[in-house]
Amino acid sequence: MKYRVSLEKTEEGYSVWVPGLPGCWSQGKTEKEALENITDAIEGYLKVVDKLTANKEIRYVEVANA
Repeated sequence: MKYRVSLEKTEEGYSVWVPGLPGCWSQGKTEKEALENITDAIEGYLKVVDKLTANKEIRYVEVANA
């Protein structure tokens, strides 16, 4: 699965966040490190979502890629 991320150069390195996942962000000293860290952050975010929705009625919709 692919997620669109936003990467920004900072004084400390790079800041990265996922616009489609509110609150999902990370950072790294290098661009490579920041992208590796956001991958871990996305995986953790999705695990929490799974736990929070475990006993809920869920539906899926398909969205065409723009």
